[in-house]
Amino acid sequence: MPDVSLFDKVKIGIASSQDILSWSHGEVKKPETINYRTFKPERDGLFCEKIFGPTKDWECQCGKYKKIKFEGQVCERCLVEVTRSRVRRERMGHVELAAPVCHIWYLKGIPSPLSLVLDISPKLLEKVVYFASYIIIDIDQEAIADVLPDVRRAVEVEKMYQQAAMRELEEESFDRLTEDLKNNREEYDETFARERAKAVNDRIKAEYRDADDKLKDLDIAVEVLGKLERNQLIDEDKYRAVTKLLDAVGMRLNRNLRELVNADIGARAVRELLNRVDLESMARGLRQEIVMTQSTKRARAIKRLEVVEALISSKSRPEWMVLDVVPVISPDLRPMVQLDGGRFATSDLNDLYRRIINRNNRLKKIQEIRAPESIIHHEMRLLQEAVDSLIDNSRRARPVVGSSQRPLKSLSDMLKGK
Repeated sequence: MPDVSLFDKVKIGIASSQDILSWSHGEVKKPETINYRTFKPERDGLFCEKIFGPTKDWECQCGKYKKIKFEGQVCERCLVEVTRSRVRRERMGHVELAAPVCHIWYLKGIPSPLSLVLDISPKLLEKVVYFASYIIIDIDQEAIADVLPDVRRAVEVEKMYQQAAMRELEEESFDRLTEDLKNNREEYDETFARERAKAVNDRIKAEYRDADDKLKDLDIAVEVLGKLERNQLIDEDKYRAVTKLLDAVGMRLNRNLRELVNADIGARAVRELLNRVDLESMARGLRQEIVMTQSTKRARAIKRLEVVEALISSKSRPEWMVLDVVPVISPDLRPMVQLDGGRFATSDLNDLYRRIINRNNRLKKIQEIRAPESIIHHEMRLLQEAVDSLIDNSRRARPVVGSSQRPLKSLSDMLKGK
């Protein structure tokens, strides 16, 4: 085994999810650290001996195997390997995320590598990542141009249908009111009759308002549909209106029009865009742009080319800037110490990891029960924010604070000055 204390240089690059999994000794599934009755690490928790190694030299957790003669033996009961406890300074675990998240260094760095690779401004990219806007990943503009006349005709037919339905509703409502008042003339006085008429009139006005709003939404959806482009942002209400319009017209035409527009939201959308990036062809295009253009466009093209060439030379893929797996560092690097009086002091990292695991487990449950999309998106955003806090708590607008209202120290804070 090579001596890891002897080296000439350290090369830092982006790790893929497969790299992180290859380093890991197991998945951390529970937010617990230790059992406060036995003071032993909880199974599958942040200090799990099965994942990170034994707390005592040459002894498994349950005590079945003790002493050096059992070196390398994995206990059948507690699944802990018999080895030196110092491996708890080396072994890593991981958390398998229920939804992908963007790495905050590459999202909010200055300049933002994600922004430069995708050629989208950082503010717009943040809207997508934090579930404020959808982004158009792919769009068949020719097919939409062909189908747009049919869409407009369908909208006009819908308007005529709505107007006819409202006139029919108005006539039926007043006919029923007139018939009711005529049949019960002796029971109803004039004041009560006026109140009934006013109530019917108010209900019809409300129905008209709802119908008008629906027709306005259709007009907006048609207008938006005709102007959609790749990488364009669209807010959720407009996206819902467009998809409803495409579904309604598609049913009439017996076609699946939804496939003409591929839009998504969150880190999943960013990863989809990054998957489509061809670094070599992008580098060639940027070199031509640098030669042909001047001023600010040329300066941005140079910055973009630097990032693209760095990715090519390091044999990294841009989609690795989106995480499916979060590495959990060794427990001895985020210790938990017992104080006088039975209390415990713990590293801030344990609190930050606990937030991620809690939110990740909650998101998994919500996905299993097929909760509404809006609730799932909210939980995905909370998971993104939890991972942001773990990696670099100081870059967030509102850093996560502890019980003393002090911002918790993240992984980036630990690396400062090293």
